[in-house]
Amino acid sequence: MKIHKEGKKIIPLVLIIILAITSVLYLLIEQYLIFYFLLGGIVVLLGIIVWFFREPSLNVNQNKNHILSVSDGVVVSIEPCYEREYFKEERIQVSVFMSLFNVHINRIPVEGEIMYKNHRRGRFLPAFIPKSSEENERCTTVIKTIKGTEILVRQIAGILARRVITYRNKGEKVKQDEQLGFIRFGSRVDLFLPISAKVNVKLQQKVFGGKTVIATFD
Repeated sequence: MKIHKEGKKIIPLVLIIILAITSVLYLLIEQYLIFYFLLGGIVVLLGIIVWFFREPSLNVNQNKNHILSVSDGVVVSIEPCYEREYFKEERIQVSVFMSLFNVHINRIPVEGEIMYKNHRRGRFLPAFIPKSSEENERCTTVIKTIKGTEILVRQIAGILARRVITYRNKGEKVKQDEQLGFIRFGSRVDLFLPISAKVNVKLQQKVFGGKTVIATFD
């Protein structure tokens, strides 16, 4: 396991702030017991931040007929719905909520080509509620498989996750073992699949990015 590149940008800054706070506390607090108690809490907080940006090693079993989970988390929605931004037609929506304790790397669900990418500003509602899909800040990416089927991935910011990061751009070729992006501090990912796709997961099921087969092509 290693630290994700997004963590390498933040952790040094957090460490500097922690060292500054620790120095001030050391000068202000005369009772060493209280100082060490506060220091322990700061160390735990740093550990949580480092853990959040972890990047576990992953072996992806690539399969052109499988739609893999984009992220770790829990399935909170499986339903047919009208997708308004790109398809403008009925699709199957599968939504996965990521808590603070999940790995927050977002992975490519299918092999293909990026056909569309659009980042929209919006609100920061709790990511587990349905309307966050259309009202929150989000980035929508559409991947066209080698068979010509299009899959839409929507990364959604949450009440704490105020930044959606997407690495891939329109025209790029992508594979299932590659990273799509990263969302900080709790969030949600929606997948919009063809109506003909066979969904393999259930509500409240735990899923893992790049491992769990969300659905298969008919």
